[in-house]
Amino acid sequence: MSSSQSFDRSSVEYGRGVSFFDAIYGFAITLLVTNVDLPAAEAWQSPAGVWNSGIVGQLFGFLLSFVVIATFWRVNFRYMSAVTRMSPRIVIWNITASFFIILLPFSTQGTSDPATAGLPLPTALYALNIALASLSQTLLYLSARKHGQIPSMQRTGPAQTLLHLTVPAVFLASIPVIFLAGPVPGRLVWAILVIASPVAGRYIVPAEPPPAGTAAAQGS
Repeated sequence: MSSSQSFDRSSVEYGRGVSFFDAIYGFAITLLVTNVDLPAAEAWQSPAGVWNSGIVGQLFGFLLSFVVIATFWRVNFRYMSAVTRMSPRIVIWNITASFFIILLPFSTQGTSDPATAGLPLPTALYALNIALASLSQTLLYLSARKHGQIPSMQRTGPAQTLLHLTVPAVFLASIPVIFLAGPVPGRLVWAILVIASPVAGRYIVPAEPPPAGTAAAQGS
């Protein structure tokens, strides 16, 4: 694909691009289950044995990252449903985001493994991983808006740009908390998104492309 070449939504190339990135999200979310270790045979003799085996923390890490990757895929699906053309710029930002998405099973292992879950560094790397993935998706959207690849009746102003940065800002802000106060207080910072994300989402949902006949009808 040359620097000036792009493909519209009806082209095979556009479909191949979206399918490729969808497969990466699906592969990453499937890999999460490999972080769950089966407890030893003796642990299955009682519920307490299973609980103390460390599998509960691993299952929580699996569930958390499952939701995270599924949310990232939903955001990507929403953005790509509004993008009118598959350009080299869109491909590059998608590949960048996919790089950080596929690292999530690795960073999840550090935060959910009983031997490392209590250490600050694995949790900080997990937060950084999510922040960079989210930032890549944000730059994908903002780049597409800047170059007219997402039709919208609204202009992208500084306030809306800041709303897009809510998720990476929260995870980056949690990193010093993790190192100063520990992993658990740092993870509590992430809970801010329970309130912040829905509020921001009301203002940054991409406008859907207008129906094909709308422009012609208005011009007549």
